Amino acid sequence: MKPAPFCILDEVDAPLDDANVGKFTNMIRQFSENSQFIIVTHNKMTMSTVDVIYGVTMQEPGVSKLVPVDFRGLN
Repeated sequence: MKPAPFCILDEVDAPLDDANVGKFTNMIRQFSENSQFIIVTHNKMTMSTVDVIYGVTMQEPGVSKLVPVDFRGLN
């Protein structure tokens, strides 16, 4: 299906410098008009451009907890 309804990207920004992360996030912003993206990242610059962040934490051994932060209502 073109465009794909969703895309999953895992650490694709890890080898990029800040200038190229900026280009990457701009490209994702453009493509997100037609597709939804799930991006796995540790890059703070990438995280700062998203609509929703889902963090995973382990408050006690062996028990993971999902922590969502939705930025869509903030302006």
